[in-house]
Amino acid sequence: MSERCVAHLDMDAFYVSVELRRRPELHGRPVIVAGGGPRAVVTTASYEARRFGVGSAMPAARARRLCPQAVVLAPDFPCYRTASAEVMQIIRRSVEKLELVGLDEVYLDLSGEEAPEATMRRIVAEIRRETQLTASVGIGPNKLVAKVASDAEKPRGFVMLSRAEACARFAASPCRLIPGIGGKTAERLDSLGVRTVAQLACVDTVLLRRHFTARGALHMQALARFEHDGAVTQERRVVSESRERTFDSDVLDFAELEQVLARLVDELCAALGEQQRRGRTVAIKVRLDDFTTHTRSQTLAVPVNKPADVGRVALELLRGFGPPRPVRLLGVRLAGLSAERCGSEQLALAI
Repeated sequence: MSERCVAHLDMDAFYVSVELRRRPELHGRPVIVAGGGPRAVVTTASYEARRFGVGSAMPAARARRLCPQAVVLAPDFPCYRTASAEVMQIIRRSVEKLELVGLDEVYLDLSGEEAPEATMRRIVAEIRRETQLTASVGIGPNKLVAKVASDAEKPRGFVMLSRAEACARFAASPCRLIPGIGGKTAERLDSLGVRTVAQLACVDTVLLRRHFTARGALHMQALARFEHDGAVTQERRVVSESRERTFDSDVLDFAELEQVLARLVDELCAALGEQQRRGRTVAIKVRLDDFTTHTRSQTLAVPVNKPADVGRVALELLRGFGPPRPVRLLGVRLAGLSAERCGSEQLALAI
C-alpha cells in the first residue's frame, strides 16, 4: 500500500441496531425504522427485512407491502445521536484523526500505524463489547477504496485492499458502485455501452467528453481507477442545516402553512443554538402537489440563529412565493453557517 492509509468504519443497520439494544426480543425478526404517515419513507431496515426487498428511502407503505410481517418502529434520533457519541468516543481512544460523515460512519487516518488491520479489529471488538453494536470496515490507500471496501461484505465485513486490488475485485461491478455516480449518470453511461467499473476506467475519454464535461469525464475515470487524493479532515464542513416536513395530505390553507413553518423554524433554531452556530442565508423549500420544487432565499447582513430573525425572513419568502397549488412538502434552511458569535468571542467548530 501507499504511505497513506485510510479506514472507513460504517455501522451495520445502525438505527435498527440501536433499537434492538432496547428491544432484544426483536432480534432475528424483520424490523423497519420509518415514520408513520402515508408519505413516510424507510430510514433503515434490518437485514432480515432487506431480504424481502425493503431498502432505505423506500416509501414506508411499499415496505409494508413487501414485508407485512415486519415490525415498524418510529425513528428516535436523540437516541441514535447518543449511541453515535458512544461509538465515536471508543474510536477516539485509539485514533486521533477522524472525519465524521454522519451518525453511523467515519473515516480514520491510519497513516503511520504499524498494524492498521490490528488497530481496526480491536476498535470493532471494543465497539461490539461496549455498545452491543456491530460495524463493517474497509481499509485502503485512500478514502474511495476504504469506502467501497467497507460496503463489500456487510454486515460485519472487514476488507483491506490496495488500489490495484480494488480495481481487480470490482472490475465487473456496475458503475453505480462508485460513490458519486448516481442513477442518471449510470443510465447515460449504459447508453454508451459503459456498464462496469472496468469499462469506465478504460473507455475512450473522447467519447465521454461528448456526453459529459471534460472535467467530469476525467473525474469519473479517475474514480473508476480508484484514484482519490482527498485527505481525512477533522473539520466537519457543515455549511447549512435544514428542517422540513412532508404532509400526510396536501395543504392549501396558508394559515396552516405559516404554523408549520414557524414550528420548523423553532426546531432549526433550537439545534443551531445548541451548536452555537449562526447563518446568513435563510431559504425555504416548497414542493407542490405536482412534485415541482421551488426554493426562495435571502442573504442577511449579519448571521442569525434566533427564531424571530429566521422566522421573519422565512415567512416573507413564503408569502412572496404564494404557493399556487396545494403544498406537499415545506422546509426551511439556514446556510452560510459559522461557529463565530456575532461578537468577538470565538467558538470551536462543532464536529
